[in-house]
Amino acid sequence: MMVEALSEAERADALDGLSDWDYDESRDAITRSIAFTDFAEAFGFMTQIALIAEKMDHHPEWTNVWNRVEILLTTHDAGGLSARDIELAEAIDSILDG
Repeated sequence: MMVEALSEAERADALDGLSDWDYDESRDAITRSIAFTDFAEAFGFMTQIALIAEKMDHHPEWTNVWNRVEILLTTHDAGGLSARDIELAEAIDSILDG
């Protein structure tokens, strides 16, 4: 099934519900930076997301330096932000809000 990038209106609506995410226009992506108390907490968070991402077959671009995790979500096959990115961002937010 072909995944399509969100239209401008769909993207605007989706971003309204993701207040902790920033839109990166140059990559048609959303980003979020999260600081944890230490490396173990950051890595534990990444493990939770990895399990969800694997089930979704949709994987984030991310980096981890000690207690910080930087996440970028975009759908390469769609050439930009898709509903799959929004769904993964919402799952990430629900873990953080847990």
